[in-house]
Amino acid sequence: MNRKVAITGIGQSKHRGHRQDVNEPELVWESVSDALRDSCLDLKDIDCILHGNMELFEGVHQPDMWHTMGNGARMKEGMRITTGGTTGATLNCAAANLVASGLYDTVMAVGFEKQEEGQTTTGITAMADPLWGREIQTGAITGATGVLWVEELGERAEWAAAKMRVKAAKNALRNYKAHLRINITEKDVMDSRLLAWPLRLLHMCPESNGSCAIIYTNEEKAKKFPQKPVWIKDHVTCHKEETFFRGGPRFQELSQSYAARTLYERNGIKDPYKEIDVFEMYDPSSWWELDWACHFLRRPKAEVLEMVERGDFEIEGAWPINPSGGVVSTNPIGATALIRVAEAALQVRGDAGEHQVPKNVRTAMASGFGGTFWTVAALLVKEL
Repeated sequence: MNRKVAITGIGQSKHRGHRQDVNEPELVWESVSDALRDSCLDLKDIDCILHGNMELFEGVHQPDMWHTMGNGARMKEGMRITTGGTTGATLNCAAANLVASGLYDTVMAVGFEKQEEGQTTTGITAMADPLWGREIQTGAITGATGVLWVEELGERAEWAAAKMRVKAAKNALRNYKAHLRINITEKDVMDSRLLAWPLRLLHMCPESNGSCAIIYTNEEKAKKFPQKPVWIKDHVTCHKEETFFRGGPRFQELSQSYAARTLYERNGIKDPYKEIDVFEMYDPSSWWELDWACHFLRRPKAEVLEMVERGDFEIEGAWPINPSGGVVSTNPIGATALIRVAEAALQVRGDAGEHQVPKNVRTAMASGFGGTFWTVAALLVKEL
């Protein structure tokens, strides 16, 4: 990056399954006003506003035009970004690049979704072929990853996925802004309704209503903010087209693996387990959280399984994943990946409240996922 970029304001709405108390601009304003309070800024101090959501899900054409009433973008320069589930992560990359380039000094990124006002499932299920994909996939619901784990590691893998889901639920109970704040056990997960074996209902993310806003600024201005800056050290985007076919598995390097490898090589990270303090992962299901931990940690399934069993990914563990509760607890899709960045930044600042990990967080990673297995990864640090 040409100029150093800092996160200096973070805001979120309360994420819920139903928010009939507010319209879309009002829901956006909840996170925008929260970020402005956090940074002690006013809208006049923001040079550019980026807006992101999946307009298909609400069925509102060009929602950024309406949402100017909530994000303060009227008569300001801005951009609308939509890249599927990675929308929030792309917002983070774009905002950081706009500040780093010198085009703007202060940029606010706003991610949003109010899924109760549309038919999200209708949009998502159209991604899979209704004939050839019927055995393994219904939209974003696929059990293929779990099948590979069970074939290699047996029933232990099913209990590991259940343990990951219970971990997320316990973390969400500490996060008052999370959507699903539920008390569940591993047996509850194993007994929940089967969707596509071995994927079960409690493994999956919900449909949430909520918004997230982050303010980015350059190094000179960051010194004037009351909050300690969190620096964007690097980010990587990997877009690739994944396919499946009848006749057995076909293995390629996943975008998660490529993004992690590229990010680590560029930043001299030899062992992420020792050099990254906390990870906010985009986890659409507990099976994918389990599997993608292998790719981000660069470790085999059997070793990651042992990490799950000894509690390494818990808030108090050696390598906490999703202390916020993750995507399986909160999923307003246009904001979901931006929430990962926001929560990682709060951990670096030490301001995550009840779900703060109990150690000095100097380096955090956040990821986004969407489209046809696209991945975006970002590295945040306390000091450059």
